[in-house]
Amino acid sequence: MERQYRNHLSGYLHWDQLVHAEDWLLFEKNIGAYICIDEVALSRGELYTVLTNKEAHGGKGSMIAIIKGTDVHTVTSVLLKLSRRRRYQVREITLDMASNMEQIARICFPAAKRVTDRFHVQKLAYEAVQEMRVKARWEALDEESTQIAYAKACGKMYHAPVFANGDTRKQLLARSIYLLYKKESLWTQSQRIRAEILFKEYPDIKKGYYLSMRLGLIYHQCKFKDIALTRLARWYDEVDKSGFLTFGRVARSIQTHYLDIINFFERRATNAEAE
Repeated sequence: MERQYRNHLSGYLHWDQLVHAEDWLLFEKNIGAYICIDEVALSRGELYTVLTNKEAHGGKGSMIAIIKGTDVHTVTSVLLKLSRRRRYQVREITLDMASNMEQIARICFPAAKRVTDRFHVQKLAYEAVQEMRVKARWEALDEESTQIAYAKACGKMYHAPVFANGDTRKQLLARSIYLLYKKESLWTQSQRIRAEILFKEYPDIKKGYYLSMRLGLIYHQCKFKDIALTRLARWYDEVDKSGFLTFGRVARSIQTHYLDIINFFERRATNAEAE
């Protein structure tokens, strides 16, 4: 029955995109004024570039293009098959900070305003905090290994010290992974206790956590570009004063893309549909 449907009833064998369907698909009629582009991993982890219409909100008519691969030449060679008139109708395209996506957007949709997705910007800050946590955990593991070796040499059994919540140092750092992604107001009671211990033992992680949260607040609270610019400038100053290398890299990435990042505050557009 499945073969009968595929070969005769569905019209699959006469589909006008059958020849290239494994590599790319285009649905030109789905183009709208507001679109987003992103890379997604589909079958067997293979990366595809996906272009969607934001105004369809993930429903019927959302998909504009799906292309195997993410390199600029491959993707643009397909997207340029879309009519020039349709491509110039696009007023805004939301994307991440990857240079290939920026080039694709600029080449294929030159009339569109580029908007860097807020969630990719915030993700950089969250990852900076996690990098600090991971570094501290490796140091804790090294210290524990040294203590175990010393105890063994002395013919003693090593017992790792525990904090008030029952965590050892390496457990404290491992179990703090999720609370560092969450707002303080969303912590559970056990997470709140763990955070208090973590921040007391590692004040730099505490500073990094609140830096990442303040970046999120800029996106949450600012409704206008000029206010957002002022708040971001203050955030840069805080990062500079902190001296944290991980956040220095975040700040430089934001500065590189700041025009596209600031465009977010015009319509508060995100890449959620593509994700």
